[in-house]
Amino acid sequence: MAKDGKNIQKNIQPLSDRVLVQRLEMPDKKSAAGIIIPETAQKEKSKLGLIVAVGPGRFGDEGDLIPMTVKVGQKVIFNAGWDNEVALGDDEEYFLVRESDILAVTK
Repeated sequence: MAKDGKNIQKNIQPLSDRVLVQRLEMPDKKSAAGIIIPETAQKEKSKLGLIVAVGPGRFGDEGDLIPMTVKVGQKVIFNAGWDNEVALGDDEEYFLVRESDILAVTK
């Protein structure tokens, strides 16, 4: 499977204001003493991800479609929970989150 999620984008289309995010691996951290702390030993996994697929948007109170503000390929910081993790058959971690769960777009 490609690391950039291009094959996944063709197979899954999120609905409404949902966004499929692939969690990006963070490099290992070093302690003040220079000891390398692998990601598996860190308290929290990164919440940095790559947008793989985007839904069409949500409908407002008047019935008009409010388009998404994020696009496929953007790197984002997002709120990840245990209930929105999705298994897609490869070794990568994916999360299906609402657009409102995306906190920031990184440049």
